[in-house]
Amino acid sequence: MEKKAQVLKWIDDNQAEIIRTLMDLIEIPSVNPWFDEPKELTNEKGVQTYISKKMEELGADVEQWEPNADALKKYEGKAGYYPGRDFTDRPNLAATFKGRGEGNSMLLFGHIDVVKEGSNWIQKPFEPKIIDNRLYGRGAVDMKGGVASMLSAVQALKASNVELDGDIIVGTVVDEEAGGMGALDFIDHGYRADGCILTEPTSLKIAPLCRGILWGKLTIEGRAGHIEMPKASWQDGGAVDAIEKAKFIMKEIDELNKKWAEEKNHPLLPIPCQINISQIKGGEYPTSYANKVELHFNAQYLPSERDENLVGGRVKNEILSFINEISKKDAWLEENPVHVEWQVDADCAETDSDDPFVKQCASSLEQIGQPPVIEGLCFHTDMGWPVNVGIPTVNFGPGDPRMAHHSDEFVSVEEVIEATKMIAVSLIDWCNGQKNYSHEDRR
Repeated sequence: MEKKAQVLKWIDDNQAEIIRTLMDLIEIPSVNPWFDEPKELTNEKGVQTYISKKMEELGADVEQWEPNADALKKYEGKAGYYPGRDFTDRPNLAATFKGRGEGNSMLLFGHIDVVKEGSNWIQKPFEPKIIDNRLYGRGAVDMKGGVASMLSAVQALKASNVELDGDIIVGTVVDEEAGGMGALDFIDHGYRADGCILTEPTSLKIAPLCRGILWGKLTIEGRAGHIEMPKASWQDGGAVDAIEKAKFIMKEIDELNKKWAEEKNHPLLPIPCQINISQIKGGEYPTSYANKVELHFNAQYLPSERDENLVGGRVKNEILSFINEISKKDAWLEENPVHVEWQVDADCAETDSDDPFVKQCASSLEQIGQPPVIEGLCFHTDMGWPVNVGIPTVNFGPGDPRMAHHSDEFVSVEEVIEATKMIAVSLIDWCNGQKNYSHEDRR
C-alpha cells in the first residue's frame, strides 16, 4: 500500500486512540497562572510530561526547560516579553524527530495553557465528554484539539513506518493565554524549521495571518458627592460623576470605531479592527456619584501597523492621542486626564498567501477531500516569533475559534480526525521536498 494511503488508513482505524489523546490532555488542567486559579488547576508541567512521554515512546529526542524572564530581558519592548514573570514548573518542550536527508523541516507548534474554567458548564470542564460527536472540555478548541492532532499525525507516520528526509519538531509552549512569552522563549532557545503549522482552531481553514491585540485600562477620575442632591459646579468643589464621564468616552470610542471600520481592514479578515470595552468597574455605593471608573478594553491591530519592535506601539500612540483629543472637549477631563495603563501587547504576523508552504498546506487539504479556504484569524496566536525569524507559518487546526474561551467549549470529533490527516499529509510532502531557501533568506 502506498505510504500516504497507509497513514490515512491508520488514522481512520485509530480514531478512538486519537480522541483518547485529546481527552487525556483535557483531563490535566493547565490554566495559565495569570488567571489566579487554584494551583491544582494550573498544571502546565503535567501536560508537558504527558507529551514528553508520548513523543519519547515514538523515538523523539525531547528537551524540556523552564523559560527565564531575566534571561529574556534583551527582548524588552518586543513581543512576548513581560518582566518578572515566573515560570517555575511551567516548562516549554521540543521533541525532535531527525530526518534521513536534506528535506524541508517542519515545526508543529502549539500552546498547552488554557483560560480559566469559567461558569455555567453543562458538565465539568476538566472531565471531557462526547455528546453528539462533539467533545466538550476546557481547551478542547483552544488548543488541545490541535495539539492532539499534531501529536497523532506524528504517531500515524511512525506507526506506518514512514521515513522523512526532513526533521519534524513538535513544539509545545506555555503562556500564550497571557501574552506569548513561552513562544518568545522557544524561538530564543534556537529552534528553527522551514515551515510551521500552528494548530490553533481555524475550522480547518488555512490562516496565514493573525491580528495583534492590545489590552488596556482607562481610569477616569470623578468626585464623589450625594447622588440625590443638586450638584454644585465642579470648579467650586461640586461632585463629578465618573460614570457620566465614562459614558462620554465610550460614545467617542463608538465614533472612532466607525472610522476604524473603514480604515483598518485586511482582505483575509471578515471584520475590521475595533476598540471593544470588555470590563467596567466603578462606583462605591448607591447614594454617591462614582468618584472613579475603570474601563478595560481590547483593541486589535494589523501586521502592517506594527512598530519597529514588531508590536503595537503605533496603535498605542494613536489611542493615546485620541484620548487626549477627546478630553479637550470636556473641561473636567482636560484638567483631570484619563490615565491609560497598558496590560498586554500580543503581537501579530502574516505569511504571504503565495508562499510555497501555504500552497503545500492547501494541497494537503485537497488531498484529503477538504476544500482549501484561506482566511486570516481575528485574534492573536503565537505565530509572530516564528515568522519574525523567517519561518513561513500558518495557523491550522480543528474547531470553531468562536468556541474558544466559551462555556461548554467543544470541538468536533470529525474535525480532529481531519486535521490529523492534513498534518500527516503535509509532513510527508513537505519534509520529503527539496530545500530551496534558508531562514535568513526569508527574514
